[in-house]
Formats: sequence, structure tokens, C-alpha cells
Amino acid sequence: MSLSSTSAASSTIAMRDIGKTFANGVTALAGFSLDVKEGEFLSLLGPSGCGKSTVLRMIAGLTAPTQGDITHAAPQAGREDRALDFVFQEPTLMPWATVYENVALPLKIANLSPADVRPRVDDAIARVGLAAFAGAYPRELSGGMKMRVSIARAIVGRPRILLMDEPFAALDEITRFKLNNDLLELWQSLRVTVVFVTHSVFESVYLSSRIVVMTPRPGRAFAELSFDTPYPRPAGFRTSANYAANCRITTEALYNAMGSAAA
Repeated sequence: MSLSSTSAASSTIAMRDIGKTFANGVTALAGFSLDVKEGEFLSLLGPSGCGKSTVLRMIAGLTAPTQGDITHAAPQAGREDRALDFVFQEPTLMPWATVYENVALPLKIANLSPADVRPRVDDAIARVGLAAFAGAYPRELSGGMKMRVSIARAIVGRPRILLMDEPFAALDEITRFKLNNDLLELWQSLRVTVVFVTHSVFESVYLSSRIVVMTPRPGRAFAELSFDTPYPRPAGFRTSANYAANCRITTEALYNAMGSAAA
């Protein structure tokens, strides 16, 4: 196994024949390969336990593969942005700190000067629609607002890659739809690469420029789906015949992935 840098322009991340077996003997991934292209919105779709979150943790360097290779493209010359950042399913905010202080944490850890921290934190908070709540504490926020804070904290370091592990799974449908829309606006304005984990067909089709459908554990890439729906996605996209057709195609691919494991 290895984790190295490459100057290949085709993929910002390349995973080749990845296997992962944990100490308890559970094999999460076997023969998993994936290319992440710069600037795309890629969703990993699959049932719970198929290794989606393990893939994100490997990309982030939080866990190592048992076998296989992971390569990250070298950053462009002159760029000082963070390589990547992570948004987890739970916001994991510091309850004793304000919204501003929570978002500022990565920059303070990086020892940026207060003069540099303030405009970047203010910008990140404004981008997620919480400018009026910079002085609020997590206990004063709704679940959706807490997730916005988590996203602001992730983007304040200006990452080239944003990893998101089912960030909206615990939210009500109305809040989830709104955050889906806001996330797409952020993705386009920041020109960041997003790798998004979900087990929702409908969410993956709405958000993604490409979907990788995974088999049940041990996970592997079963199918790749790309749809020609342009961005920004229009307001009526969720109720369009095109969206319904894409959801059917994706559901069928997921059903076949499940069946391949049973076979």
C-alpha cells in the first residue's frame, strides 16, 4: 500500500485495487478502484456498511488501506490552500464556543494572524447564510444551522477537496432540500472538488455530476453514472421527468449492485 503524490492531470485522486480489513476481521473493501476528477461533484452511493465512509477516511489519510494504492495529484504551483477538509454526519461543534469561534478554529490551529482570520471567517459564515448568528452558541441553533456551521468550518481553510460523509442524513426533508441547493451553490462558487457519501438515490441524482454505485460489503465500485443535467439545477428539476428517469436508472444500478453481492 502507498499514499503518494502525482502530477497526473486526469485525476486529483486515484485509488487502485484498494482492500481494507479491520483488526476485528471485517473486510470493508475489496478490489475497490476510483478516480476523482478535479472540480467534479462525485457521490458514493450504496447501502449502509458498504465501505463508503471508509473510502472517505482513506482519502483523508485517517486510515490506511490494507492493500492497494492511493495517489493525490500535486497542488498547482503557488496555491497555499488546504489539500482537503471533512464534513461529518454530526456537526461536532464545540458547545462552549460561538459560531465564529467554531469556524475560526482551523485557522487558529494553522497560526494565522487575527488580521487574516477575521475576513476569512466572516466570508465563510456569510456563504452558509449565518452572518446574523456569528455570536450564537450551538445550543441556540437548529440542526440545519449546526450543519451550516460545520460546512463553514470546512470551507474556511479553502480546501481543494471537500469530503462529506452523509452530512444531511439526520435532517428533515425540507431542511435537507434547502441545504442541497446551498451546497451546490457553494460548490460552484468555490470551484472545489466534492466527494459526497449518501445512501439516498434521490439526493445523489440531484447533487452529482457523477455517481459511483457500490456493492454491499466488501465494497467495490459496481457502476458509474453520469447525467447530462446542467448546473445550476433549476427549481423544478426535482419534479421533472428527467430527474425521475435518472432516479430510476440509479435505483436499478443500486438494485443490481445488491444482487451482485447475493450472487
